Amino acid sequence: MTTDLPSRRVLPHPARDEVRLESVLHALSDPVRMRIVRELAGAEAALSCSYFDLPVTKSTTTHHFRVLRESGVIQQVYEGTAKMNGLRREDLDALFPGLLDALLVAARRQATRDAQS
Repeated sequence: MTTDLPSRRVLPHPARDEVRLESVLHALSDPVRMRIVRELAGAEAALSCSYFDLPVTKSTTTHHFRVLRESGVIQQVYEGTAKMNGLRREDLDALFPGLLDALLVAARRQATRDAQS
């Protein structure tokens, strides 16, 4: 007998007032994590982990998403068997006005410079 109960898998996230600047900056200091954040910032909806084509192993990808979640940069929720990821832009903008946009612009400029090299 099966039942259609909602998933009980809930991932821990820091509350808005628990998000620390140093944790956010640490999370965004890694190029792979910054790439994830750039893609999430450009998306209109949450993206599954499998959406991302990252140049690292699956276990390393899981680590990067965990660092982003535990620092308060992203929100992760399960939808069925998929883990969906969304940027916590509202929280980050409220805590650190302008920081996320400045980092995204800087990352975009760096990516352009790198592509021209």
